Amino acid sequence: MEKYEQYVRVFNQFDTNKDGNISPTELNHCFGLIGGEMTAEEAEAAVVLVDSDGDGLLCLEDFVKIVEGAGEEEKASDLKEAFKKYEMEGSGCITPKSLKRMLSRLGERRTVDECKSMIAYFDLNGDGVLNFDEFKVMMSR
Repeated sequence: MEKYEQYVRVFNQFDTNKDGNISPTELNHCFGLIGGEMTAEEAEAAVVLVDSDGDGLLCLEDFVKIVEGAGEEEKASDLKEAFKKYEMEGSGCITPKSLKRMLSRLGERRTVDECKSMIAYFDLNGDGVLNFDEFKVMMSR
């Protein structure tokens, strides 16, 4: 089954009154059915945050944004964890030495100069190290 079809199926489950929209009440109710906890205020805030036409309801496109956005948050969290493994202890950046150390742990032998070259390719601001934003660019290739 295609991903979009799955979204439609789940959307239709949440849309209990079958009006083609999900209200904050419906969102709150269905979230509880799947084992989540959401207050009425949180449901209202979630709808307001994503509601593209300002009618106080989620259309299918709004719902897809929420579902896909949750996946993006998970990816960002995973990237942050990976970045922490490569960065120089709490410095907020990946240096050639910290990259060499991590690659060595992964069984890849590189010289500091090779690591400098690898970093230089993705070093957008030219400071000789990778910050998190530059790391995200590197990992997306």
